[in-house]
Amino acid sequence: MTFRAPALANGTRPILAALATVLSLDAAPAGAAPTAAERRMKTTVDAEVARHEALLQKLVEQNSGTLNLAGVKAVADMLVPEFAQLGFATRWVDMRATGRAGHLIATHKGDGRGKRLLLIGHLDTVFEPDSPFQKWKREGDEAEGPGASDMKGGDVVIVAALRAMKAAGTLAKADITVVLVGDEERSGEPASLARADLVAAAKEADVALEFEALVTSEDRDFGTVARRGSISWEVKTTGKTGHSSIVFGPPGYGAIYEVARIADAFRRELTEPSLTYNIGLMVGGTPAALDADGVRATASGKPNIIAAEAVMRGDLRALSPQQADRVQAKMRAIVAQHLPGTGATITFNDALPPMAPDPRNDALLAALNRVNADLGLPQMAPWDPAKRGASDAGWVSPHVAVLAGLGAAGGGSHAEGEWVDLTSLPRQALRAAVLMSRLSAEPRPR
Repeated sequence: MTFRAPALANGTRPILAALATVLSLDAAPAGAAPTAAERRMKTTVDAEVARHEALLQKLVEQNSGTLNLAGVKAVADMLVPEFAQLGFATRWVDMRATGRAGHLIATHKGDGRGKRLLLIGHLDTVFEPDSPFQKWKREGDEAEGPGASDMKGGDVVIVAALRAMKAAGTLAKADITVVLVGDEERSGEPASLARADLVAAAKEADVALEFEALVTSEDRDFGTVARRGSISWEVKTTGKTGHSSIVFGPPGYGAIYEVARIADAFRRELTEPSLTYNIGLMVGGTPAALDADGVRATASGKPNIIAAEAVMRGDLRALSPQQADRVQAKMRAIVAQHLPGTGATITFNDALPPMAPDPRNDALLAALNRVNADLGLPQMAPWDPAKRGASDAGWVSPHVAVLAGLGAAGGGSHAEGEWVDLTSLPRQALRAAVLMSRLSAEPRPR
């Protein structure tokens, strides 16, 4: 999630100089002097700006909507040479059994002494081939395009950072696994199979870094140390149909009153900090039903007929598994309190786990802020997790420390006009390269 600064009269947007470019290492105000290797990283990142902007354009112009299986694989094929020339072994994990394309996994073997790093990204976007939003359009330091910031920009940051490490000599001894999933925007099923390789990689890692979009607000960069999870739910209600003149009598209240009771009780009784519970679709009538994808509804009925069926769908976003479990129990209890003559059921599915708050994640942000100090970049405060969406970081957080939001800055994700701040690519690549170099040089916990 990012926030776009208001446009000025000439169409440009104000960005603090400290964030518009990677500052000179000689001007670092409060940190330690950068090492020779870190200076080499900066030189490499600066020299390759045009290269990585071109790579991002190439990736964006290849449609990779989640259900475009060939397109997702094509983006992976574009990235394989990038990793191969850095000494990574790559493999494609076919996921057609889940209805999705698959995942690209790249592995670099170091000397086995330093911390093992897991880098997380994704290849797919929400823009399928039938979307009118397909082209790359650049104006100054901004570019629009499908997946420009979510998250092909983050994939490019990974490549740029690893290239900087290679040039500086810090990649040679580093143990790094990159997992770029092909269905982050719309996970395949069953989820246990769709995310098995990512979870397995997390169990082998000491640190996980997720490269979804950087949070920026009021010309400041923020760190992501927690993200809420997302669970979809569906309520179905039934009633005894009949003439409207006897509603509330022997037939009861009907399905629509029952679904309305449940919706209002959710509104009144579920409120907690960092929790949201949205209703995105509702339909009632005699009959009423959703399509197989659960995104379109059909119904019929008349004003003088008591409704026999109703359905509503929504999502629940919680900050921890404990909060999610607690609220689901409340929702089940509310659904079970039927109006006369009605019935109701609730089901939960499509769970994306939360990246719950964890002191280990805070420690990673502190390490990044030491990098910022040494590079002369502003400190990054933790972002409010209630303002961030869910991501694959939630799958790995039970197993390893995670720092998220290390990708490119931008905005408008999931909508036509999605954009990326191109000046953020070198800034984020340098931050990541230095952070990864330092982490991979730390001894592994025994």
